[in-house]
Amino acid sequence: MKKPFLNDDFLLQTPTAQQLYHEFAKPMPIIDYHCHLPPDQMAENKQFENLTQIWLYGDHYKWRAMRSNGIDESFCTGNQTDFAKFQKWAETVPYTVRNPLYHWTHLELKRYFGITETLNGQNARRIYDACTEQLQSPEYSVRNLLRRMNVETVCTTDDPVDSLEHHQTLANTGFDIGVLPTFRPDKAMAVEDAATFNQYVARLEAASQLSVTTLADFLDALRQRHDYFAAMGCKLSDHGLEQIYAADYTEAEIQAIFDKIRSGASLNGEEVLQFKSAMLVYLAEMDWEKGWTQQFHLGALRNNNSRMLRQLGPDTGWDSIGDFSQARALAKFLDRLDSQDKLAKTILYNLNPADNDLMATMIGNFNDGSVAGKVQFGSGWWFLDQKEGMERQLNALSNMGLLSRFVGMLTDSRSFLSYPRHEYFRRILCNLFGNDIENGELPDDIDWMGQIVQNICYGNAKTYFGFSSKPMALRI
Repeated sequence: MKKPFLNDDFLLQTPTAQQLYHEFAKPMPIIDYHCHLPPDQMAENKQFENLTQIWLYGDHYKWRAMRSNGIDESFCTGNQTDFAKFQKWAETVPYTVRNPLYHWTHLELKRYFGITETLNGQNARRIYDACTEQLQSPEYSVRNLLRRMNVETVCTTDDPVDSLEHHQTLANTGFDIGVLPTFRPDKAMAVEDAATFNQYVARLEAASQLSVTTLADFLDALRQRHDYFAAMGCKLSDHGLEQIYAADYTEAEIQAIFDKIRSGASLNGEEVLQFKSAMLVYLAEMDWEKGWTQQFHLGALRNNNSRMLRQLGPDTGWDSIGDFSQARALAKFLDRLDSQDKLAKTILYNLNPADNDLMATMIGNFNDGSVAGKVQFGSGWWFLDQKEGMERQLNALSNMGLLSRFVGMLTDSRSFLSYPRHEYFRRILCNLFGNDIENGELPDDIDWMGQIVQNICYGNAKTYFGFSSKPMALRI
């Protein structure tokens, strides 16, 4: 008997999987500990004018699919009307079958707007109008969208020079969902171009109100911002890197490299590698001192289309999985910190599925018993946050580590309509456990298995990051 598309037991292949999801996973609040939601839109409690603005603006996943379907760029990032852009997306959706976008699109339409029909070019106007009308209701402000999805904590992604004024507003206006910053210092390490780096240093000087002449000044300014983020409730840092950098260096060499780039001179390849390696250590030690969790998103090959990068800029959908060597430098970096007893809680995300087993075994090298799951193999990320990618990550972690101590899913999204990705993950997780129980590979102890599922969906993250249930007003 054929199952209806996207029914209550979507992705749940057995009665045990269904019980685990509906009774244990589904009720859990959401901790979204890594995303790119704009804090200013949460602070102002923005309401979007139409479905395109909340759903298509900035969504390079959808843009890539539209381009692959032969849709002109003017309907993705160009100057076409909002409805014209939506129409072209609706025409593309039927061709996304077996792509996660097909599932996500219809989950989002159903969970937020009650739309149960599949989207296509013929019903685009009707669905667009129905959803846009709902978006005018106060129930569809961005804060209420978070409440609708039972979100408890959100961690945004923020540069050290960001003022965090919107986080301050959110914390002090009685918003019942914790919205915390995350320290993302990638630009403080980006020394490939001297002019761009020095422009960033000027912004860091302004934010920290410190003059930066020497390397020590630079690190003091970063530490001042690090302290400020901590005072604003920050508990995590994040790095988006091709790979970990772990070249040998001396303090004198890094000082000389810093002086060179501050003079406007370009660095050679070895100097770039040494500076990045040193900065990773400096920043990791700051995280350890504060008890933060450091995250490393590894393996993206970014901005591959130089023509479109010049035309549209970064983060517009021209990135792919990279095949970087990860193991040796990663082990060297973690070992350096561990040897000095300065290794913070760490989450490693890889973008190349070929590295799954590598990551799953690497974390075991540095789990020292001080914290359950101190070093984590992060959830399937970016191109891997789909059914097969999630299953591969869950299976690799199960085979070589402790899935039961995993801190679970995140959205990694810029869209307020992305929270069904947590549901998607939870259904996949429960299906894996349910199948194993039905096959006799795990005991039929539904209470214990249900507790493990709840911990992966919510409890482990809450304990690991030390999030409170109720956000506290900040006094800075």
